[in-house]
Amino acid sequence: MWLILAFLSAALLGCYDSCKKTALEDNSVVPVLFLNTVICSLIFLPFIILSGCTGILDGNVFFVRQVGWDVHKYIILKSIIVLSSWVFGYFAMKHLPLTIVGPVNATRPVLVLVGAMLVYGERLNGWQWLGVLLAIVSLGMLSRSGKKEGIDFQHNRWIYFLLLAAVLGAVSGLYDKFLMAGREAGGLGLNRMVVQSWYNLYQMLLMGIVFVLLWWPVRKQGTRFRWKWTILFISLFLSAADFVYYYALSLPGAMISIVSMVRRGSVIVSFLFGAFLFHEKNLKSKVFDLMLVLLGMIFLFIGSYK
Repeated sequence: MWLILAFLSAALLGCYDSCKKTALEDNSVVPVLFLNTVICSLIFLPFIILSGCTGILDGNVFFVRQVGWDVHKYIILKSIIVLSSWVFGYFAMKHLPLTIVGPVNATRPVLVLVGAMLVYGERLNGWQWLGVLLAIVSLGMLSRSGKKEGIDFQHNRWIYFLLLAAVLGAVSGLYDKFLMAGREAGGLGLNRMVVQSWYNLYQMLLMGIVFVLLWWPVRKQGTRFRWKWTILFISLFLSAADFVYYYALSLPGAMISIVSMVRRGSVIVSFLFGAFLFHEKNLKSKVFDLMLVLLGMIFLFIGSYK
């Protein structure tokens, strides 16, 4: 069941990336990201209120337990990690083709796997090392494809933003394992709705500070903000993808390395949007790069069951 939910989360994430690219075109990044956090918070705020003030959601999958500072401090840290990844990722998404952003983001399971090896003492087998190697090769191939569009991976700051977003995203994935795993497995065993609901609220507060102090005073400089309906769909697709993701992680036997890998299958959806909606260039070479990424993911999948 958790594997099916991981695939559903991947499809929703692909739609999320595509809406994000559309929303950011000729638009200011900070207000788009701030509105995203606001809408996500508004989606989950009713669950917090109803759970705390009524018995309507008792025993329901949307029930949000009341927790103290001993739990909130961990959720605040998650908000900081995720929001940092989003900031770098949004700026990268605005300035880079979706057919490059997607495959680079799809290497995150490799980072999660290497992180699991370093942090949790997991050991990689031959299949998994082969997947890591293919991910490295695919990045090199993407660098070659990018040069055809004037994107130098070594000297383009948006590529570094994208890589930083990927690294922070992997850190978030490892941290999710710590938050969700039971205490018998060395984790905190937190309720998924507690984490998702509150970390969205904390992100809104953090992004609100950035919006008011850093963007608002210079809002008339640079790219102006324009409302687009895809901003709303960013939040809807992301909230649905994350809900399914956390639900999958909470099920017995769920493996963060597999769930993280399957979620990166969203690259297929975003790649198709980049090809047919945005009419991006050099698709033939990028398809080969994408196939390497997906092949690496398959090897990781096989290795995880060996």
